[in-house]
Amino acid sequence: MFTIKEVSEKVNCPAHTIRFYDKEGLLPDIRRDNHGNRLFEKRDIDWIRLISCFRATGMSVADLKKIVDLALQGDETIGQRRAILESHQAEIKRKQQVLNEAFEAVSQKLEVYNDIEKGNPEERFLTYIGELDTTI
Repeated sequence: MFTIKEVSEKVNCPAHTIRFYDKEGLLPDIRRDNHGNRLFEKRDIDWIRLISCFRATGMSVADLKKIVDLALQGDETIGQRRAILESHQAEIKRKQQVLNEAFEAVSQKLEVYNDIEKGNPEERFLTYIGELDTTI
């Protein structure tokens, strides 16, 4: 069994965040000692790591709560849980595409600065930006 301090250090997640997850019902099986302190097992730590990954990708606490609530109902809800994750994965892909385009724009602008420092004009970047959206 692990204390909240130990878990916090293991998963690099602040103790107050872990407490928040518990209060929101995302950690339904957390045990407590005689003094009311939370006690965590390895499976709890693994779940907190997964929650942290999902949160880092922008998954809402509400969607995580849906997954937890469905999981507590048993394996017959796997399809519903899968649907939540598939929807979230599609959103991550969309965001990743936006980030990829933004990253490329930054890279192109850095190349422009390199070109300007070498005495070349900025036209190439403006051509690149114009190619991003042909609907204008």
